[in-house]
Amino acid sequence: MTRPVILIVGAGPGVSGSVARLFAREGYDVGLLGVDAEQLGALGAELEAAGANGQAAVVDVTDVETTTEVITAMGEVFGSIDVVHFNPSAFREQDPLELTVADLLEDVALGVGALLTAVQAARPFMGAGGRVTVTGSMAADQPWHRAASLGVQKAGVRNLVHSLDTTLRPDGIRAVSVTVRGTLGREGAFTPDRVAEAIWDAVHQDPDDWQSEVPYSG
Repeated sequence: MTRPVILIVGAGPGVSGSVARLFAREGYDVGLLGVDAEQLGALGAELEAAGANGQAAVVDVTDVETTTEVITAMGEVFGSIDVVHFNPSAFREQDPLELTVADLLEDVALGVGALLTAVQAARPFMGAGGRVTVTGSMAADQPWHRAASLGVQKAGVRNLVHSLDTTLRPDGIRAVSVTVRGTLGREGAFTPDRVAEAIWDAVHQDPDDWQSEVPYSG
């Protein structure tokens, strides 16, 4: 029987790594796109130990052509993509009087635009029941002025998820942003593992009561 597949865009040691490990334990094969070869290698080894088949690629996801080629190649190897999880964002400590338009657009290209690239590339391999998930943040509603571009990214990606969900729904594919209303830490309700569980739950919502934004408040 063919195993389901999750593609993780922006894979690393935090929430995305926890998502990868959780889905692997639940029987998924995993595709990883990230920027750090060492981190991808370590995560890939963990997934293999958990019994998952994996594909990993070091790629700048703001490079539309290369990212599209990589996702297409992974889709062809796996045969299908059941879940796309989007995690990247840019943290730039600049307030609105320091932030330049060029810097803002560069950050939005990563934290919002790359979601378009990922979904458009994965779509030919997704069928009814497919899901798109995004790691959201309370910064969408309560931005810290010293990281002004992050709030714009998180508000923008949440808005894009709503549009993706409406667009994909007729084909039985749904999209959801999990808005993390707390600060990630090593202990307590906001560990990466706990957030990953919230993302798992969001993927497995009842389609008849689907919400394209799910808050996680711990």
